[in-house]
Amino acid sequence: MATPPTAATFATLLRAEGLTVVEVGAWEDHNRNHKGPWGPVNGVMIHHTVTKGTQATVALCRDGHDDLPGPLCHGVIAKSGAVYMVGYGRTNHAGLGDGDVLQAVIAERALPPDNEADTDGNRHFYGFECENLGDGKDPWPEAQLLAIERVSAAICRHHKWSERSVIGHLEWQPGKVDPRGFTMGSMRTRVKARLAPAVTYTVRDGDTLWSLAASKLGDGNRWREIASLNHLPDADAIAPGQILKLPKK
Repeated sequence: MATPPTAATFATLLRAEGLTVVEVGAWEDHNRNHKGPWGPVNGVMIHHTVTKGTQATVALCRDGHDDLPGPLCHGVIAKSGAVYMVGYGRTNHAGLGDGDVLQAVIAERALPPDNEADTDGNRHFYGFECENLGDGKDPWPEAQLLAIERVSAAICRHHKWSERSVIGHLEWQPGKVDPRGFTMGSMRTRVKARLAPAVTYTVRDGDTLWSLAASKLGDGNRWREIASLNHLPDADAIAPGQILKLPKK
């Protein structure tokens, strides 16, 4: 149970996890808060869109449709792995679900079967729609699965949650099948590994966060993850002898 961070902080923590974040319009203030509260938040919910094409998917998730006004989620995770922020606050993504599932998420224990629709999920969950046809045949590129993992881990790390705070829509609302094409169990395993204690490195003369990310993680652009993991307000302020935690490759 937690209070959501500001929209600016939220975007920053996603970028710090190594994600490409695309801010769509005035997403920070685009929400359904006039319909009810958002928060306290208790977990992350993953969906698939049953759409094709990133541009059309983002537009639908931002604007919604006649029967379900937007935003339909907080972020759209494209097949490329980019995350498009379309709203922040209460969004129309979860609907009514099983209160017993919510209690299990709060307690971070195994989920019971979702056999009731008696609890407002839009209040309690961050929601991410993933670009996929949802037919069990449309592929899930590794870049997209990695982005789902990173989004989930970034939020869990911020709130000090475990991987058990990450669920699928199919585990929340009876009759739902999303996300289809991978299991939430496998995704929670990935998130757990990402949240595991990091290895450490002792800074040497001439090191920079970019050079460490390039040499130790294989991607210099992941320097932000090192900065975030070590709570470094100034990415240039490292010194020989300093011990840094390094994220998983």
